[in-house]
Amino acid sequence: MVTDWPDCGYVRFAWHPDTYRWAQAAHRIGRAVARDPAMQAQWLQCGGTWFVGVDALPSDADGAIGGTALSGPVVDRIGPRDDLHPAQLSITYPGFPRPRNSESEAAFRYRRNRDGAHMDGLVAEGSPKRRFLQERHDWILGLPLTETSPGASPLVVWRGSHHILQRAMIDALGAVPERDWAKTDVTEVYHAARKTVFETCARSPLFTRPGEAVLLNPFLLHGVAPWAAQATAPPSGRMVAYLRPESPRDGPNWLGQK
Repeated sequence: MVTDWPDCGYVRFAWHPDTYRWAQAAHRIGRAVARDPAMQAQWLQCGGTWFVGVDALPSDADGAIGGTALSGPVVDRIGPRDDLHPAQLSITYPGFPRPRNSESEAAFRYRRNRDGAHMDGLVAEGSPKRRFLQERHDWILGLPLTETSPGASPLVVWRGSHHILQRAMIDALGAVPERDWAKTDVTEVYHAARKTVFETCARSPLFTRPGEAVLLNPFLLHGVAPWAAQATAPPSGRMVAYLRPESPRDGPNWLGQK
């Protein structure tokens, strides 16, 4: 369990050889995953500019991939785990974003103009879309796998936004029995909190390279920037592995975490 988050809501890890070895192993495997026709049919979205890749990297429950352990400063901070899901393999390509299949014009504008900013774990359901907290994460760990220029769709965060979104979730769910959280509509509270974030928190692109990493508070608002006109990347695109484990803590402790 990660505690004592900095006020910005994220931790950046400088280049480290252990992290770099992991990124190299994940990149080798990730390129094969991204070329698999079945994987492409399932995960290549936004007009071929985004490979979503949920659980697409075959990493182990302790974070190792291809026999290479997840180790170094990142593990020193998060602690050893034996319950990690396979990593997401998120890849963006030049032209990102284009409209996603069946995506509304308003949703596409939000992805383009607001980086698709979101809090993980809030699942949209129905028509019109309503939001429900269906996943509780301990943290979100981003591990870049390819060398790119800074404008190649970097991760974007809103500094300090976790304070606002956590307060909003406490307001929406604090008096609700945990068993009812997944069916409690938090849409209006979430949208109001997100609006406050956009008005009061600094938007910060977090450009990272293989061997570096970034750890996000689970309440932090984040997204992916559009691909800049002059940005460069290898043919395999801007490739990032994400780990976001379910929290073993009970709901009230997770909701009120420091």
